[in-house]
Amino acid sequence: MTIHRAVVARVRPLTATMTRVTFHGEGVKDFRTTGTGDEYVRIFLPHGPDRTDVSLPRTTEQGGWETPEGQPVAPMRTYTIREVRPEAGEIDIDFVLHEGGIASTWAAGARPGDVIGLNDPTGLYSPPDDLAWQVLVADQTGLPAVARLLENTPDHVRTRVVLEAPDPSAVLPLRELPDSKVTWTYGGNGHGPSRLADLVAAAVPPGTDLAGGYVWVAGETNALRAVRRYLRRDLGLPADRFKVVGYWIPNSDTWSERYEALPDSVRAELEALWDGPGGDTVDVTIRYEARLSEFGL
Repeated sequence: MTIHRAVVARVRPLTATMTRVTFHGEGVKDFRTTGTGDEYVRIFLPHGPDRTDVSLPRTTEQGGWETPEGQPVAPMRTYTIREVRPEAGEIDIDFVLHEGGIASTWAAGARPGDVIGLNDPTGLYSPPDDLAWQVLVADQTGLPAVARLLENTPDHVRTRVVLEAPDPSAVLPLRELPDSKVTWTYGGNGHGPSRLADLVAAAVPPGTDLAGGYVWVAGETNALRAVRRYLRRDLGLPADRFKVVGYWIPNSDTWSERYEALPDSVRAELEALWDGPGGDTVDVTIRYEARLSEFGL
């Protein structure tokens, strides 16, 4: 893994709640995209008021990273890559703007010359070889990935897209496939209860012929717990026929503190779920999330 030093080249507002930041520089010339539409990177941000001073971590032999001794820890957040242009040595990342949040605050004030770090990308979207149709559902945080997934989708794949935006001002144009349908709904996104679970159930109702299909859903992590249960338990989809990706957690800044405040026995029980005999990771995730929900996490 490589930690790349990236410099802001341009900033372009897309809507009132989303802005595109284009990065370039010597540090991103060797950036290797996976080509997967929902590939993501960890972004390492400046730790102080100097927007060019980033304490870049160094990679470890185990494939992770660590902060050099004596250096401040760079704040880190995870974001989807919107586009990579290797010939120009540029990377686009679209940021949702909202009150609070380290990365959102940084993006709201981004300007050419600002510096961040980012690691090599990882992609999660992995449709089956017999893909004939797909359903893509997301809130605003998943919009950049959905847009890129549509751009990469072959014309013959029937695609149903459902997006939950905070309001009509957040709508962006998307590629129109010959056999696709895009529906925008409004709500959620931290401004009200998320309807992602209902939207998925409406897009892929019980009784759907699941042959050749794939379902990809991204957005508020807590809302997606019901989505994962529905796809796995109610529809009986195998793990390679869907991907559910949590992009953000309400009150995420205090989540770790609240988790650590759980009784030792509860935390030991939760951690032991992952140490049991080999099984389906999706089923373990469902049990793990159910217990978290019981404790308000």
